[in-house]
Amino acid sequence: MESLSPAIGSNPIRPTTTISGENELLISSVKSIKLPPVARRKMRMRVAAQSSNFVVPNNIDFNDPDWKVKYEREFEARFNIPHITDLFPDAVSYPSTFCLKMRTPVTEDFAQGYPSDEEWHGYINNNDRVLLKTINYSSPTSAGAECIDPDCTWVEQWVHRAGPREKIYFKPEEVKAAIITCGGLCPGLNDVIRQIVITLEIYGVKQIVGIPFGYRGFSNNDLAEMPLSRKVVQNVHLSGGSLLGVSRGGPKVSDIVDSIQERGINMLFVIGGNGTHAGANAIHDECRRRRMQVAVVGVPKTIDNDIMLMDKTFGFDTAVEEAQRAINSAYIEAHSAYHGIGIVKLMGRSSGFIAMHASLASGQIDICLIPEVPFNLHGPHGVLQHLKYLLETKGSAVICVAEGAGQDFLEKTNAKDASGNAVLGDIGVHIQQQIKKYFKEIGVTTDVKYIDPTYMIRACRANASDGILCTVLGQNAVHGAFAGYSGITVGICNTHYVYFPIPEVIAQPKVVDPNSRMWHRCLTSTGQPDFL
Repeated sequence: MESLSPAIGSNPIRPTTTISGENELLISSVKSIKLPPVARRKMRMRVAAQSSNFVVPNNIDFNDPDWKVKYEREFEARFNIPHITDLFPDAVSYPSTFCLKMRTPVTEDFAQGYPSDEEWHGYINNNDRVLLKTINYSSPTSAGAECIDPDCTWVEQWVHRAGPREKIYFKPEEVKAAIITCGGLCPGLNDVIRQIVITLEIYGVKQIVGIPFGYRGFSNNDLAEMPLSRKVVQNVHLSGGSLLGVSRGGPKVSDIVDSIQERGINMLFVIGGNGTHAGANAIHDECRRRRMQVAVVGVPKTIDNDIMLMDKTFGFDTAVEEAQRAINSAYIEAHSAYHGIGIVKLMGRSSGFIAMHASLASGQIDICLIPEVPFNLHGPHGVLQHLKYLLETKGSAVICVAEGAGQDFLEKTNAKDASGNAVLGDIGVHIQQQIKKYFKEIGVTTDVKYIDPTYMIRACRANASDGILCTVLGQNAVHGAFAGYSGITVGICNTHYVYFPIPEVIAQPKVVDPNSRMWHRCLTSTGQPDFL
């Protein structure tokens, strides 16, 4: 994504100020002070700066009695998803060709949509919304609290519900749809490709192609389009990897849009993570600038589960499940040896969701280390001292570490991969070396085993849970494109499928909240102390 980096950098991160601290009593004490309401609110704001866990948008004046209404309106405007009629107010809509009551195919004499007089109640109304946050926190100090103001006022945040619409803005016989997969491998890529193709065919689309090897396929003349049909993709979900291939980086945005124009593509489905979505958003913007009637729809792919606002992304459940094999192997090795220590390094550059969930699922982890929670290796409260305690009390120990954890202990390099990500040092090897060195110095015999299952996990076929998620994401991506939306991505939010504007989900990566109930559950499961 190196050539797309200017486009990525142009996506604005929402201006917010994170408030943090730890003294809950201060807030309650402010309430007991007899002050005028405005002074009390200002004081409560200052106290909350020493309290915990709410994000104050910079442009909100809490002294304004209508701040809540204004915030909700601003949120609605931010999360309004781009539509073809924004650019082409006179764009013609047609009755949808998608209806599951009757499977009459769309023919050449297609004129006004689905050829049936029967009414079908399977469509989503454009005004349907899904609630983004469902917990009404009573205090900023509640575990995992996400508050707008120091009173933790309930603010409604609604996002667009995904699904088929009664009116469509593309004639299926005039559609040329293209699919690309970018970044690294992830379980479920083939499942998403398959469902996009199948759903496009149900709408009546005849021209479906795959662009090989991500964005690179738009500029490399040696890489021909791959014609796709239900027959081609019927069994691709039975194996891992990507039918279309993956790669990082790619040509300039203008060159990609030139290629889209030359090929006659008017629907582009982009499957990838944050960087890939930034590229998709840049392509959407460039198509709009050129007044091209093209729908660009993303499907979020990240095995790390680090895309904002979504319950989870596809591949994550499979990664957690496959990690169990490595953890169990490490446990058996450690448990079978005298003073055995097993180390498992899992994926997670900036977020520790896989390591945390895998540790919870296994019940065999004694120490879980993630990027969001700093730790010391040495010292009276360090990891090594706790390992010594575990060997004395249990006789063995198992460590699960995310690849992005503890990078401060490693020598920094300026190296970047093709997507512009910093090349990380190997924290697993470092911890292994430090453990051996520490116990040798104190004269304790240990048997340390290190397992890195990263590429084995990435190449797996999706499990049943991810297979369902991929199926619905692929279907809803097509529904969104035919409904006339562009510059959107599809995700699952509070168990419902929704459309998000791409800039909102790529503003920053989603990370584990160290004050969340899930991290507290992980700590309860491992029994580890605070390593600071």
